[in-house]
Amino acid sequence: MNAKAVTTSARLSDEAVIPLTTLDPAAPLDDLEWLDLAIGDARVVAIGESAHYNREFYELRHRLLRYLVERHGFSAYATESGFVEGRLPDTWVRGGEERLGHVMANGMTSLMGLWKQMRAHLEWMRRHNRTAAHPVGFHGIDMPGSMVSLLPGLDAVTAYLAQADPGFQVDPAIRETAAAFAAASAFSAPAAFSAYGQLAPATRDALTAGLADLRARMTARRLDYLRGTAADAYERALRSLSITITLDAMLRDLARGDQHGMTLDREATIADTVEWILDREGRIVLAAHNGHVQRWPHTVPGMSPSPSMGMHLADRLGEDYLVIGTTSASGQTLNTSSDFYAGTLFTELEEAPQPGSLDALMAACHDGPFATDLRRLSPADAAAVRAVSQQRHGTYYSGVSPLDAYDVVVHLPRVTPAEPDQGRPHPRAS
Repeated sequence: MNAKAVTTSARLSDEAVIPLTTLDPAAPLDDLEWLDLAIGDARVVAIGESAHYNREFYELRHRLLRYLVERHGFSAYATESGFVEGRLPDTWVRGGEERLGHVMANGMTSLMGLWKQMRAHLEWMRRHNRTAAHPVGFHGIDMPGSMVSLLPGLDAVTAYLAQADPGFQVDPAIRETAAAFAAASAFSAPAAFSAYGQLAPATRDALTAGLADLRARMTARRLDYLRGTAADAYERALRSLSITITLDAMLRDLARGDQHGMTLDREATIADTVEWILDREGRIVLAAHNGHVQRWPHTVPGMSPSPSMGMHLADRLGEDYLVIGTTSASGQTLNTSSDFYAGTLFTELEEAPQPGSLDALMAACHDGPFATDLRRLSPADAAAVRAVSQQRHGTYYSGVSPLDAYDVVVHLPRVTPAEPDQGRPHPRAS
């Protein structure tokens, strides 16, 4: 063990380091047996990532998903992609006939479906489900339309109401307004936010009121609707509408200059969606950014700290919620500058993590990938972790108390861009 390019002398003892033999999802899983004690009876195991679209984070989550499904009977994979769109990949992993390329392009949002490593996730789930007594399902937890467009949610609700309430017509002005300011694309956010801000206040208010009327109608007529449609179809449509209403609220917050309120809306709603999934599944593997899964306020530069999804889930689930955070030392990470929207998805990490960060502490301990169970540290190791006050999230640092935020931390020495699926270049829109 050594600390190449790391400028801090703090490190954990060798006893705290659990080496990972490989990140290869197809490799034997024996090096993960330490998870048996770590996870216990937790119903939700959340796996974080420092930034999106890194190959190594995809591969780590894939290996952990395999282990938790095969050894512990987990029955769902829930990830930071649109809930509404997620029905398509769920159908595919259960044997659906759509082409996988179509499923990845249309069933995953925020560029999550661009990558060869994500294809491998889905292909493994489908192979597993062919012979499994208890299949594993796929779920998105996030807002629709790459978090700018109401159209996917509106269209899902309208399609349901056409069956459940055929005499009722959704006010066409709702969709016309939604279509006027945003297309469903991960690259359309700047234009969408600008266009929404230019809508007349009365038009925005009418959109919000129309969505509220739809939810009131669906809630009041639940028993009538269940006479003609399946309960799961009704509940999924109502959840889709609730998420779409949250996205509308986020846009209203942003138009008022209230970015803090926008974050509060999102974190609470994705926690609600995880609970919705848990009501239907035995145990969930939850994959999202460290900032979402941690039991610690989510902080982005220039914004006030906000309760994270993980804080909501920990409050509701207690010991049934377990968090695996991640760190890295070098490589390339998601570009968070404005030229992301021009297609520059990645940028170089600094040469070494900043001293005093969780990333620097972990990087000083071991040259290869490894895990540390924070709940089973010696007093000296716990003191070293307690001294940490920040963690790197891609290109920026955020305050954190690791012993409060995480149960386990996995360190990946170097992270690289995921591979575009089937050799396609990064698209300008998705």
